[in-house]
Amino acid sequence: MKKQEKIKVITRMAPSPTGLFHIGGARTALYNYLFAKQNNGEFILRIEDTDKERSKLKWEKNIKTSLTWLNLKWDREYKQSKRLNIYKKYLNKLVKSERVYKCYCTEKELDKMRKEQESRGVPPKYIGKCRNLKNDNQREKHVLRFKVNNKIISKACFSRFARKIEFKDLIRGKLKFDTNLIGDFIIAKSLDEPLYNFANVIDDAQMQISHVIRGEEHLSNTPRQIIIYNALNLKIPKFAHLPLILGSDRSKMSKRHGAVSIEHYKNQGYLSEALINFMALLGWNPGQGSTKEIFSIKELIKQFTLQKVQKAGAVFNLDKLNWMNREYIKKLDFQTYKNKIPKSKFTALQRKQITKLIFNIEKERAITLNEIGQGVEFLFKDKLNYDSNLLKWKDMDNAEIKSGLETVHKALFSLSEKNFTKENLEKMLLPLSEELGKTAHNKFDRGKLLWPLRVALTGEKNSPGPFEAGELLGKKKALDRIQSAAEKL
Repeated sequence: MKKQEKIKVITRMAPSPTGLFHIGGARTALYNYLFAKQNNGEFILRIEDTDKERSKLKWEKNIKTSLTWLNLKWDREYKQSKRLNIYKKYLNKLVKSERVYKCYCTEKELDKMRKEQESRGVPPKYIGKCRNLKNDNQREKHVLRFKVNNKIISKACFSRFARKIEFKDLIRGKLKFDTNLIGDFIIAKSLDEPLYNFANVIDDAQMQISHVIRGEEHLSNTPRQIIIYNALNLKIPKFAHLPLILGSDRSKMSKRHGAVSIEHYKNQGYLSEALINFMALLGWNPGQGSTKEIFSIKELIKQFTLQKVQKAGAVFNLDKLNWMNREYIKKLDFQTYKNKIPKSKFTALQRKQITKLIFNIEKERAITLNEIGQGVEFLFKDKLNYDSNLLKWKDMDNAEIKSGLETVHKALFSLSEKNFTKENLEKMLLPLSEELGKTAHNKFDRGKLLWPLRVALTGEKNSPGPFEAGELLGKKKALDRIQSAAEKL
């Protein structure tokens, strides 16, 4: 028996440049990329810009910038607006074989047909009013419709019964569509203006796309495209339709659920590696029993399979993305960390002064890159500006707070600059905080000493602890700030 030749895997990402590149499109691109690379295949970027009114160059640039930032490198690139002559050739072929016809129906007429069908409780479809017209009015406005259920297109993928189209979806299994419910559909506005379903088929066939991996919103397009493939005797690719991405209310994710564009997440300080990891798990999992959630791109390429992509919608969980981004920030090395700090936060000199101690404190608390540096801004201020009320801990009065700060100042004065470290500060001040923070029933409240000290050193409510802050500031600066705080009271 002859051995079956292995098909070269070629996938594609085919966005329309009509708006910002969003999470749904990025996940589709990622799954196509992973599948292609896992099978030593090609990943193609195809800009579907046949909609002249809505397609904009700025959105095309946004798509490419977003994919580049995500490090999803495409092997080849195409643009539909540069391929109009190719589509025209295939359209002429269908016209000559009488598989398409000119439809002169106005929007008003079509709307009347739909309403009449809805009133009878039947699915709306075009009734074929112009299908058998003899007169060909070249001047009158028209579109090109494809003849569905025509005997000349009855071939592979069509069921012998009830004129059904059958195909195996690699995620959803065997699917059937009744062509009687489709009706003759529009494939072009004219020979020079192909529409989505037609141009899509021609491109996928010419580019030898082996697997069409796309969102489930395209499921209804698939039977129409299969009909066109058959009519032109073109090879039909394999299909896989991904689940929707849902908002927290389990409806399709949209702008009302918050940000959806890749550009937004980039600007908010999310790491591209974290976003890739997060998107990979929006509908796919490594298998039963696995609790692993952090994957490098190499691990994803190795483990990703379409068989483990779920059918049900995947809920976008911002808390999960934040957790994952924080995990990736924790893994940053010192030099990468310094390079990632937003340039608007510190001067070049201040950036040089950031030490590994600051790095170790910051990387444990920052959720996004934009938060990096927020916890250490107090280090570079000559004078702290804060309300004296911030020094108060619970129901303490000013005299008690001032006394505590003066006691700390006196204790720390005895430490040398060399010994002014987090460990030594902790060793000295913890027993003192227990002594000064005694409450009823032989208990103590360390906050009575440590909270005013923390505010005195940083001027902030959310900051590193007083021991870390003390070491970062150094003895002189720390003592000056403690004295200034006491003078506020």
